[in-house]
Amino acid sequence: MKGPLFYAKILLFGEYGIIKDSKGLAIPYNFFKGALKTSNNLSDTAKKSNENLLKYYNYLSDTDNNIVHFRLDELKRDIQNGMYFDSSIPQGYGVGSSGALVAAIYDKYADDKITVLENLTRDKLLKLKGIFGMMESFFHGKSSGLDPLNSYLSLPILINSKDNLEPTGIPSQKEGKGAVFLLDSEQIGETEPMVSLFMNKMKNEGFRKMINEDFAKYTDACIDDFLHGNAKSLFGNVKQLSKVVLANFKPMIPKAFHKLWQHGIDSNAYYLKLCGSGGGGYILGFTPDYAKAQEILKNYKLELVYRF
Repeated sequence: MKGPLFYAKILLFGEYGIIKDSKGLAIPYNFFKGALKTSNNLSDTAKKSNENLLKYYNYLSDTDNNIVHFRLDELKRDIQNGMYFDSSIPQGYGVGSSGALVAAIYDKYADDKITVLENLTRDKLLKLKGIFGMMESFFHGKSSGLDPLNSYLSLPILINSKDNLEPTGIPSQKEGKGAVFLLDSEQIGETEPMVSLFMNKMKNEGFRKMINEDFAKYTDACIDDFLHGNAKSLFGNVKQLSKVVLANFKPMIPKAFHKLWQHGIDSNAYYLKLCGSGGGGYILGFTPDYAKAQEILKNYKLELVYRF
């Protein structure tokens, strides 16, 4: 890949909660990446990407916005010359495939862009998030702008609330037994229907209470534990979060994984949670003993994300 690389992201904690203004923690995931490239001889995949970029150009041209100015003539010319997004980030997997593309387009074609090298004040982060939310809405209906923000800055981001974001440091990885991993459901998930489902559930008072109390409490505790390197406490809180998600977000968990999810909770060998909006794609796993979890989950594809 030529051009600047833009990485996948993983929302470690905060899926759905961040829609309702609770905390979240997103980290870049360098295993998957994408870059803008140009070729005179496009493969079928590259041709499809090139056609989608033209649709995206039309969307950006028709979007009346005062927050960002793009060099649209240059973008159109590059698309006509065979530009496409060369990406290893799987689509519909909850790891930010459209976010990386949005970040790449902003990086290359926006005038007066905010860069990672300057002092990233809260106002600048919120402005970037707003720009990226508008840009990514083409792909998902409504977007928070967090995925592109994470991909663009390539920094872990702590979401305190909608209007309060900050780049954060995460503890360096250790050569311990514990791990965060991705489990491949081998199904494509679609964000829009899952978010609609969540919004409908939010009309129910009991569900709202669960989100505001149990879900937010355990999410906040997990973030706190993770950032401070409290692994033992983290696993206890992730277990509780895993229980809450299984009890209340069943439609977002592919049916084939309900038993596996419960087995993790019962055995304490691993704890599963949603990665992104769910419905397919990756499922996030946390385990105090990765070798043991690998043995139990040997029939599934796992990707290592982080070691404790």
